[in-house]
Amino acid sequence: MVPSLLENQPAVLQALLATLFTWLVTALGAAVVFTTRELNQKLLDGMLGFAGGVMIAASYWSLLAPALEMAAQSGQVPWLPAAIGFMAGGVFLRLIDWVLPHLHLGFPLDQAEGIAVRWQRSILLVLAIIIHNIPEGLAVGVAFGAAAAGLPSADLAGAVALALGIGLQNFPEGIAVAMPLRREGLSRLKSFWYGQLSAVVEPIAGVLGAVIVLSSRAILPYALSFAAGAMIFVVVEEVVPESQASGNGDLATMSCMLGFTVMMILDVALG
Repeated sequence: MVPSLLENQPAVLQALLATLFTWLVTALGAAVVFTTRELNQKLLDGMLGFAGGVMIAASYWSLLAPALEMAAQSGQVPWLPAAIGFMAGGVFLRLIDWVLPHLHLGFPLDQAEGIAVRWQRSILLVLAIIIHNIPEGLAVGVAFGAAAAGLPSADLAGAVALALGIGLQNFPEGIAVAMPLRREGLSRLKSFWYGQLSAVVEPIAGVLGAVIVLSSRAILPYALSFAAGAMIFVVVEEVVPESQASGNGDLATMSCMLGFTVMMILDVALG
């Protein structure tokens, strides 16, 4: 049903609509602060683990696998564009991580990363999630751009499955930003505002990703792999450690496996 609503739209508009959806789900997660000041830590760690599993599965099923197929179909060494793009995505996120001031959830202010600044803790927390959301928006945009190219290894249903999966894991992300801000004394409205603001970058990155891949079919396997590498960097560097930091490792691990399974089913069933 959803793919049919999008199929007659330009790819850039499809990417914009899909990433606006993922932003909306983040906002819905952030809106939980209007109902409670505290959230059970086990529940939060489980949701973060689930989000990590979704991202890992999406990185392969929605991005790397099509990239490998595209490279093979175009007569290239199948693994070469995927390897180059994947590593480039990780390096890109590492450079942003190194430069942009930010603070991961649960860490004291003196452990902020990036260029040293005297910004408020709340701003640094939001910037950390913005870094997290860049590859998600980029992945969705690249997937819709690849579908528009008409290659057999990428289709609209697969791009929609990726957007649904990213949206699904954005709900706990919205909670994970807004709740700590609420606990630190910010008002419900400010906590919600910063929580949803963390995902505003997704529509920007989504449109940019679609525009880039539509400019040249040759770049498609590299772009898909780049988005996958950026997402895996975020999962390993941020999502998994945060889900394990409060002593709920077994729950977070099983939730990660559940998230992986759900995303795999979504991609195979729809794509």
